[in-house]
Amino acid sequence: MYFMALATDYDGTLAHNGLVAASTLSALEKLKRSGRKLILVTGRELPDLKEVFPEIGMFDKVVAENGALIYTPASEEERTISPSPSADFVDRLKRRGVKPLSVGRSIVATWEPHQATVLDVIKKLGLELEIIFNKGAVMILPSGINKATGLAAALTDLRLSPNNVVAVGDAENDHAFLRAAGLSVAVANALPSVKETADLVEKGARGKGVEDLIRKLIKLDHLIVRKRSRGVLLGTAHGKKIYLSPVETVLIAGSSGIGKSTLATALTERLVEKGLQFCIFDPEGDYDGLQGAVPLGDASSAPSKDQLLELIDKPDNNIVVNGLALKVDERPDFFAELLPGLGSARYRTARPNWLIIDEAHHLLPKKREDTRAVLSLELPGTVLITVHPEAISTGALRLVTAVIALGPKAKGVIKTFCKEAGLEAPKNIPTPKGDRVLLWRPQDDKKPFTVKAVEPDQSLKRHSRKYAEGELDEAGSFYFTGPKKAMNLRAHNLIIFARMAEGIDDKTWEFHLRAGDYSKWFRQQIRDKELARETAEAEKDKRLSPEESRKRVLEAVRRRYTAPATAPEK
Repeated sequence: MYFMALATDYDGTLAHNGLVAASTLSALEKLKRSGRKLILVTGRELPDLKEVFPEIGMFDKVVAENGALIYTPASEEERTISPSPSADFVDRLKRRGVKPLSVGRSIVATWEPHQATVLDVIKKLGLELEIIFNKGAVMILPSGINKATGLAAALTDLRLSPNNVVAVGDAENDHAFLRAAGLSVAVANALPSVKETADLVEKGARGKGVEDLIRKLIKLDHLIVRKRSRGVLLGTAHGKKIYLSPVETVLIAGSSGIGKSTLATALTERLVEKGLQFCIFDPEGDYDGLQGAVPLGDASSAPSKDQLLELIDKPDNNIVVNGLALKVDERPDFFAELLPGLGSARYRTARPNWLIIDEAHHLLPKKREDTRAVLSLELPGTVLITVHPEAISTGALRLVTAVIALGPKAKGVIKTFCKEAGLEAPKNIPTPKGDRVLLWRPQDDKKPFTVKAVEPDQSLKRHSRKYAEGELDEAGSFYFTGPKKAMNLRAHNLIIFARMAEGIDDKTWEFHLRAGDYSKWFRQQIRDKELARETAEAEKDKRLSPEESRKRVLEAVRRRYTAPATAPEK
């Protein structure tokens, strides 16, 4: 379920001539039973609304006075988010013959053609007030207060994101809150300008249109998202923008160092722009310092479930869950323990809108038998990133709706995915070149195509502590074996490497030195070209004694990875 709430206008949308039909009330009750929230957004004053609409209690929140007043029917709590109108302003309007004139907690309202008089009084008194029109009604409110600001305040109380809200209206004063919602809908009787800007126009008028919308939400929630939401910009292809749907499960795969984390970073920037909350599971500290996100955990302290859920509870928080302090074999259990609470939060709020799981083969390994049960049946709004798609749980792979393959081995990625997911591989798979990636949606029955992917504005620096203090997997570790393979000492990070290098004998040190093993490891696994270059110079310099070469290499390592922290670069 992606759309967690329906926000509806009252007059002309929910109600006809001030009254709501029994069939419309029944539809609202059915929507609420589906687990969604109901929010009423109206220009009416609260006492008037209660009088004409005794069923107001079925709504979780009421935004009255065109956004100025928030009312909670369950507790009968009222809260204004703007100041009361000045007595001088109201008296001036009365003396100028403005009738009828209604004064609420914040709103002052009348009817056309009194807007000219109202504007003149505002100017003469030098007040920061705005005039908002609603099919002949003239509403005066403090500057910046409208249905959108009221809806935002109500959603904050409900811990919901506007991206997960459907808003429906019919008149000029509905524009603001319709634009603020994830999906905007106009009923058939709406003004032409409202219909033009709405994402969806219902064939039914007023309550009938709302009833039709509710039926669609209950039956076709994800389908509506796919068809009506532009989602997250991935890039361009053939002059058209390509988007990832908010309910897709995406696999990003390719060779090591080919740009998977860079693409993920670019996607997070697009999510921030849209106000979509994301949570990154970062087992190896690759996203340290990511802009727009709160870090949780580091190389010395593991993240906690309670901290994560507390951060996620606030829609504006994006989180990077750093798993550097966890050993490789601890990560699947850690992830499995987090998922139930995370799944519960997503069930209630549809947040975080996106989960990004880096090194997914570590967190969702094929060998773990309960992965499918942990995941439940869906992974909407999820990105799985890996070098080894064949090592990811088959249950997780079968949920994938979009594959993004990078690098010269992109064809192989798609073929491997198809083999593991039990799908027939597409024919004539193109090879992406340069800055392009390969995109394939198995369910679309179309062949894969290349996309010029978006690039991040920030430079993603690989986290040095990952290599200094973390735990690289077996394949990524360095092994001191010696010329006769007499030993098998594993260095799973640079600190351990340095300690072992100091303790091994000269023959073992020189064996790896002359074979170029150190620079190869630094280049391919640590991914530090400069360290590899400096080390290669020592490897090639046969004039250096074992002690001298050892000192030079270890000084280069410590200078980059274990030296005291310095001021950040400008």
